[in-house]
Amino acid sequence: MDVLRPPLIRIEGRVYRKNLIQEQAFPHEEEEDFYAGRGDCMDEPGDAFVVEETERGFRCRVEVPSPLYKYIIGKKGETKKRLETETQTSISIPKPGVEGEIVIMGQHRSGVVSARTRIDVLLDSFRKKQPFTHFLSFALNQPTIQEKFLQFKEQVLEKCSKDHGVSSSLFQNPAKLHLTLGTLVLLNEQEIQKACDLLQRCKEDFVDHITGGQPLTVEVSGVEYMNDDPAMTDVLYVKVHMKDGSDRLQMIADQLVKQFVASGLMLKEWDRVKLHATVMNTLFRKDPTDERNNTMTGKSSFKERESFNGQNILKLFENFYFGEVQLDSVRLSQRFSSDASGYYATSGQLCFS
Repeated sequence: MDVLRPPLIRIEGRVYRKNLIQEQAFPHEEEEDFYAGRGDCMDEPGDAFVVEETERGFRCRVEVPSPLYKYIIGKKGETKKRLETETQTSISIPKPGVEGEIVIMGQHRSGVVSARTRIDVLLDSFRKKQPFTHFLSFALNQPTIQEKFLQFKEQVLEKCSKDHGVSSSLFQNPAKLHLTLGTLVLLNEQEIQKACDLLQRCKEDFVDHITGGQPLTVEVSGVEYMNDDPAMTDVLYVKVHMKDGSDRLQMIADQLVKQFVASGLMLKEWDRVKLHATVMNTLFRKDPTDERNNTMTGKSSFKERESFNGQNILKLFENFYFGEVQLDSVRLSQRFSSDASGYYATSGQLCFS
């Protein structure tokens, strides 16, 4: 890696450098005691956030979801102590599990700015390591689609069950068939509300214009696999496309992800959203409640998988028709949850009509 071109971190509209040399100074430091080094952000201006002047000096408040407090505190409080000592500030953190603001106070504005910036960098790093809690989805669990899916499952097991790795445990729960647009880490009610508000702004900004206030008619047909070798398949998915041949569904998906990435609620993973619905996944073999599509998983999970031979399935069901469906909303779905219909619990919704 070129030390003259260090990686950049974008936080709240500002770009910060990562100090590569300083990172290497603590190669064995445990995750809970992660700390942004002294030279990381000392020269950065503090206009990305508000620093108040008080009778005793300066103060800055930062909203942090309670699950992230531990990364600021560190093991036995070491990270917090080091931050306070090196920036000459006092950092007040709410009790574990209590949502609130972290307050940074100090006699010098530069010290408060430095402490706040280091906290931002530290939290940004650990937020990226959190498992996702929510995802934007189109529900594909309408009764006609579920019925065809169950026919597909029955026929695959009847004709291909002797193929290596093929079993009933690989199949998606029909009540949870969906398209995933992107995943989010939302750690408290305030962040969930922020995502819901953004959905409504997207509706006003571009979704209504694209849909004309009407549902989108899509066709669900044809199976395809994710990886390079069909004899060692991890995920089999069904393709989804607009019945009228337009790209309106793709436009909505891409624009939504673009807006959520820009807001900081979602990480950018691809230039375009891949419109697909998982029907078979080797992750389900280990945990049938795991709704992740292949495209949402880290590399480490693939090492634990037992692939299946999908060659015959692809030949026999290449053009299998799952049906036609009306898409009338984008949902902010909660991971590992179910509503009365068996689909994921909905934290927010963007309705087309």
